[in-house]
Amino acid sequence: MEFKDKTVLITGAAGGIGKAATKAFFEQGAKLVLIDLAQPSLDTMARELTLDPDRCVLIAADVSKESEVESFVAATKAKFGRIDVFFNNAGVEGKTGLLIDTDADTLDKILDVNVKGCFFGLKYVLREMIAQGGGAVVNTSSMAGLIGFHSLGVYTASKHAVIGLTRAAAAEVAASKVRVNAVCPGPVETRMMREIEAGISATDPVAVKGQFENLTGLKRYAEPEEIADLVLFLASDKASYITGSMYTIDGGMTGM
Repeated sequence: MEFKDKTVLITGAAGGIGKAATKAFFEQGAKLVLIDLAQPSLDTMARELTLDPDRCVLIAADVSKESEVESFVAATKAKFGRIDVFFNNAGVEGKTGLLIDTDADTLDKILDVNVKGCFFGLKYVLREMIAQGGGAVVNTSSMAGLIGFHSLGVYTASKHAVIGLTRAAAAEVAASKVRVNAVCPGPVETRMMREIEAGISATDPVAVKGQFENLTGLKRYAEPEEIADLVLFLASDKASYITGSMYTIDGGMTGM
């Protein structure tokens, strides 16, 4: 098994992509520390996936709070001794709408989780990986980190920021044998996309989904497991010469 006895830390672990990655890493033998905002969501996922409590730790935490990030990174080190892989995945979509109609609360909520949360995770995990002499980080950006999206201005800005943090971090830690990459998913069959669809058109979200599907070359949404497969590859030794890279996985939306 590719990740047998490796320690993997995942934020946003109970969401669609996070849950798929949790399942995949667990099946590959990893020891897991799973972070999400709500403890009940983590508990439900653990039951559904029949996670082994001897190698899975569940921690409810808010990634936008620096002290909580510092605490769960320290707890991971204390429990398992090291952090081999960090899937820096937590994120929110926030309210949809034009920039000229976006309020400061929406701006703060999205940037706090998507940018500060990503930054705080990098800050504390990279310290551990540098000290131990290596590791792999995969950040979750989005195709919205590569192009502009109508009615998703702040989310788009936040995911561009994740790409900037990925590149900067990769440059800073390469000499310490730490790799930092990002995945940039297109539309995925998750709760987040249901919220975006409804936010764009509360009266006909199904039509919005069809419009998104038609923007892809493959004419469909990704399944969370397809994103997880890419995450596991980038976290594995098979990707040992890959760092500072952004991997688009969007069914051809940005490339065709």
